[in-house]
Order: sequence, then C-alpha cells, then structure tokens
Amino acid sequence: MLLPGCDPLAQTQRSKLQHRRARINQQINKEMRMRTGAENLFRATTNNKVKETVALELSFVNSNLQLLKEELEELNSSMDVYQTDRCTNACVFIILLSPCLCLPSQDFICEHYGEDSFLYDKEIKELMELRQAMRTPSRNQAGLELLMEYYNQLYYLDQRFFSAQKNLGVHFHWYDSLTGVPSCQRALAFEKGSVLFNIGALYTQIGARQDRSATAGIDRAIDAFQRAAGAFNYLKENFSNAPSLDMSSPSLCMLVRLMLAQVQECVFERITLTTQDTHFTSQLRLAQEAARVSDVYLLVQQTMTQPLMKDYVPFSWVSMVQVKSEHFRALSHYYAAVALCDHMLLAGGEEEEEEAEKAFLQCHASVPAGPQLSQVLQDPEKRRKLGKAHLRRAVIRHEEAMRVHSLCKILRKMDILQDVLSVTHKRSLDKYSELDREDDFDEIAEAPEIQSHTHQKPDVIPPNFSTVKVTDIFQRLGPLSVFCARARWGPMRVICLNKREGGLGLTLRGDSPVLVAGVVPGGWAEEAGLREGDYIVAVDGKDCKWAKHGEVVHMLKSCSDRGVEISVVTLHSHDTQKKREGSTITKRLGSAFSLSFGSIRDTEAMY
Repeated sequence: MLLPGCDPLAQTQRSKLQHRRARINQQINKEMRMRTGAENLFRATTNNKVKETVALELSFVNSNLQLLKEELEELNSSMDVYQTDRCTNACVFIILLSPCLCLPSQDFICEHYGEDSFLYDKEIKELMELRQAMRTPSRNQAGLELLMEYYNQLYYLDQRFFSAQKNLGVHFHWYDSLTGVPSCQRALAFEKGSVLFNIGALYTQIGARQDRSATAGIDRAIDAFQRAAGAFNYLKENFSNAPSLDMSSPSLCMLVRLMLAQVQECVFERITLTTQDTHFTSQLRLAQEAARVSDVYLLVQQTMTQPLMKDYVPFSWVSMVQVKSEHFRALSHYYAAVALCDHMLLAGGEEEEEEAEKAFLQCHASVPAGPQLSQVLQDPEKRRKLGKAHLRRAVIRHEEAMRVHSLCKILRKMDILQDVLSVTHKRSLDKYSELDREDDFDEIAEAPEIQSHTHQKPDVIPPNFSTVKVTDIFQRLGPLSVFCARARWGPMRVICLNKREGGLGLTLRGDSPVLVAGVVPGGWAEEAGLREGDYIVAVDGKDCKWAKHGEVVHMLKSCSDRGVEISVVTLHSHDTQKKREGSTITKRLGSAFSLSFGSIRDTEAMY
C-alpha cells in the first residue's frame, strides 16, 4: 500500500547514491591505512632503497586518495537525485535508513504483555508500512506530514516497547548526509533525531524548489527555510551525544546559519522584486540588504571552516557560500553607486532632504576620507567620485567571486550561477566606464563598506508536531497509564465470581482500565482470589482495558446465574517487585504506583 506523502521512485535513486558513497568511503579508509603504514615505514627505515620505494608508494596512495575525495565530493554536491528542479542553493540531502522492529516487537508483546503476538499482526504491518513509507517522502507538505506522523508514533513506541530495564537489541542506523559514513545506536532517541534531521532536510528542498520569480514563491521559500532552521535548531537543543557528524552540535549550528542565510537572500530578492521606484533611499536600502546577505554568508563560511567542519562540509558548499558572500558585497557597493550617481535629491522639501541625508549617513559603516558626507550629497561631482569608488570596490568583489567560482569544478558546471556572476560583473564594469572621464586624474578615494541592515530578520520556526494528529497503533494493548514498557505486573489471572446476596463484594474505581479499589473481607470476591489493586482487563472474555466505569459495572451486573469470569492483572513498580514478592499490595497501593490511574473518579462504588 502506497501511503500519502511517499515517493517510492526516490528510494532507488538515493539507495544507489548511498551505496556509491559507502563504497568510496571504504576505499578512502583503506588508502588512509595504507598511507599511515607507509609513513611509519618511511620514518623507521634507514635503507635508502626502501625509502625510495616507500616514497613512490606514498605518491601513488596520495594520488588515489585525491581522486577518491574528488569523486565523493562530486556525489555529495550532486542535486539531481534529490531535486527535480534546477537550483543554485546549497541544499541538505535526505538520507535515512532504519532497521526492522517487527521481530523484537513480537517478542516483547509475548514476554512483557503476556499476549499472543499474532493477534497484533495488523498493527505490526501498519507500523512497518509507515516506517517504509517515511524513508522516501515526497518533496511537499504530504511528505512532511508523513515524517511528522512517524515521529509522533515514536512517542507511543517508546512508551510501549522501550524499557530502561530491558534492551530490545534493536540497532538504529544512519548514514551521514554529506559523507555517507554510517552510524549506529540502540537508543530510540537516535531514531527520533534522524527523523528530525530529515524534516529539516525536506524543508530545505521544498524551499529550494520554489519559483522565486514571484513574491508568492519567495514567501513560500522563506517559510520553508525558516522551518528548516527550526528543525535543525530543535534537534541541536534537545538531542545530544549522537554518534553522527550530521547531528553534532557544530554541524547543526552550521546548518541553522546556512538556512537563515538563505532566508536573508530570499528577503533581498523580494525587496528587489517589489521595489518599483528608483528613489535615492530605495537604492540605499537595497545596498544595505545586500550587505546583510553578504555578512550572514560570511558567518556561514567561517563556521564551515572550523576544524571539525572542514573535513565534513564539501568543498563545493564552502565555495558556493564564499561566492555568495563576495557577490552580495559587490551588489551592496553597486546599489550605493547607483543611488549616488543616478538619483539626485528631489527638491521636495527639507524633510525629504533630511531623511535622505540620514539614510546616506547610516548606509556607510565608516566615514570616508575627504569632505563630509552631507556635503557630498549636495555636490554632483563629489557624488560621482564617491560612486565611482563604490563601483571600483564592486568590480573587485565581483572578480573575487568569479575567481572562487572558477576554482571549484562542481560550481563551474552550474551555468545559471556563472551567467549571474558574469552579468552583474559586466553591469558594474559598464557603469564604471560610464562614470570614468579622460581628464579624471585624481586618485580614487577608498569607498567605505556598506553598513548591513535588514527590514526583516529571519525567524527560527520550530516544528509543530501537534498539527499532525495520530492514534497509537498499538492502542489495543491498553491505556498507556498502565500498559506500557516501564510498568511491571504479575501474570494475568482469571477470577470466577458467582452472584450472592449482598453483591459481589468489591469496590470499583476509575476508567480505562477499571481498578478494584477494595474487596470486602470474607466476601465472595476475596474468596475467589480478587485483590485490592487489581485491574480488570476482561469480563467473560470481552476485552475491557479501554472500558468506562459504567460499562464494566453493567457487564458485571448483567452476568447470568452461573456467575462471571473476570480477567485481572496486578500492577507493581519494577523497583518494589522483589521486596514485596509473595505479599499483597492492599495497604501500599499508593506508594507502589509511579503511574497515574488515568481518569479516576472522586467517589468509589460498591458492588
């Protein structure tokens, strides 16, 4: 059965990629061991002939390592497997491999709950189908809901099957998204962290696929990247000690910053798209927004070059971030120059002039050498010279972005990115040539940097799992308040009660399941073996773990003259089990329970 939000076609594509990654990583590890051995031999030997042979072997090994790393980098930078649309954004990839819980779940149902596991084949099949489907989510809202549905089910699985006193022996596997290195843990928290990472990764892909030629698509991209940042940040704050580099704190911190940088880039694109007027202050605003984008990408670049991240993040990612930082810094100087040279102040009044002057002063991070900025605004020649200085810095930044781009083989294959860099560089050069004069022999002053500022700061939106409602797949096992992995109880007992004058001799309390709150000393219930603290799980073979108080009472009162069979279990905590072996829990019921009764009434009823 194909669940909504599942894309089975992606499974084959990603699994092929993952196998290639795993194979390359194994070869890299083999070559690394060979290089270590050769280096040790080179240092230890005094024989010149042996040294020459080892040096030749080292050269061969290093060459192989370089080729393997380039092949791995090309795989890690490939987006064709994950994206149907072409994009130039750095995206996080989805990789999730999970073990099968079928057999451990069956064994646990038999051993812990004392029930025939074959009665729960339908529930186990439903769980397996959900886990299989969420490994290949579609790149849309339905895929996100599928992942969140499974994440919410993990809460119930944790309560039902994972006890601190017993290990199921289930290993949860994860392959790092950028390196393919496998990780393994027994803790269910690792599986939860894997799903959270995939939720964040899926949001990045949804954001990267949006058509950002219109404001609606830009807004959807902003929302997706902010939610991706929220998922990675939630994972960083709530899960620790993961064996995977993907889920390490430095990696998640880098991913959060990368997502917010892409949000800031989308904000700039929206402002560019919606700025219809060519007013002086509007161009200065674009300059400051571009500077803000440059700053946040520079912060991402610094995070990527940290020691732990240096070998984790692909070179193409680092190059892309550096290109964007330089590109948007160039744009900030270009828009500042356009504001100075193409848009003279309107003689609309003193207030408008004061506003323009204030915006101009706030636009620069430092005061440039020469005349005061307020004087520059009133002198067209001085505006031209300062604008020319900004264009000079813009051209230098554009050329640096193109240089970094040319050094990365992966980026050179992105025609769209290369076209954007070339067009913006040519635009700045043309503008500089337009302002240049033959008699302009004055040395060009150094233009100050543009002060970064944004009118929309990115939000980190954490995942809201309450939007996806789920029902416990294994709810037939009974209410979690009693029937969970952390609870301990004795074997199920069947009590036969016959009607007598004066009633059955027991007091009932609560709902789902109903609790035997007391038995009458010497009564029929006590003689039959019913004890205070027993939970009624079935009446005459009919399951009543979820039955309300009145329903159980009605079943007991409706019994025939031959009597009624009541199936009960006695719940006790794991810590007090050995201390109280062979004794009843009549007088210590409150102290023995660490779990709530569920919906308990204030009054008890005698039957």
